[in-house]
Amino acid sequence: MASTSTDPSLQLPIDEARERLRVLIRDLAVVRGRVTLSSGAEADHYVDLRRITLHHEAAPLVGRVMLDLLRREGLVPGVEAIGGLTLGADPVATSILHASAADGSLEPLDAFVVRKANKAHGLQRRIEGPDVTGRRVLAVEDTSTTGGSVLTACEALAEAGAEIAAVAVIVHRSDASLEAVEQAGHRYLAAYDISELEI
Repeated sequence: MASTSTDPSLQLPIDEARERLRVLIRDLAVVRGRVTLSSGAEADHYVDLRRITLHHEAAPLVGRVMLDLLRREGLVPGVEAIGGLTLGADPVATSILHASAADGSLEPLDAFVVRKANKAHGLQRRIEGPDVTGRRVLAVEDTSTTGGSVLTACEALAEAGAEIAAVAVIVHRSDASLEAVEQAGHRYLAAYDISELEI
C-alpha cells in the first residue's frame, strides 16, 4: 500500500511555517559560549545553521521559507538556479530546489555547488551541477559575517557567465556582510534577522 506524505512542514500555511522555522533556529542552532568566527572575530554565541539545514523537520521549512522570500521579493519566477560556496550553501540550495519542485505553481529551480577551487581532474569544473552560463541565478549562504564566502561564489558565477539576481541568507547576522555584498553591486536578502532569535 502506497503511503502519503505526512510531513507537517508541507501542510502548514507559510506564516506558520516561517514561525516554526524561527523557533527551530532559536532552539537548535544558537550555541552559547565564547567562539571564534571564520572571520577571526570573537562572539559570545554562534548560530550553527547546519543544525537546521541538515535537520529532518527544519530543512523542508528552509526551502519553503526561502522560496517565499524569493516570491515576495519578485525573484521567482525569473531566477533559474540557486547555489553558493560549498559547504554552507549546499543544503540551503537543495532545500529550495525541493520546495520549488513540490510547489507546482512555478518552474522548478536547479541547484549548483561552487567549489573553493577548480577540480584538478575530470571536467575540472569550479561550478558543479547544471550549467549556469547565461542563466539568472541566486547566490545563497546559511548566514554570513563578512560576506566573504558568498562573494567568492559570486565571483565564480560571474566568471562562468551567470547573471546574479541577488544574494540571500537564512539569517542576517552582520551589517558587515550586507555592506560588503551591496558594495559588490548585489542585492542582499535575508529570511530572518539575528534579533528575531531572542539571543
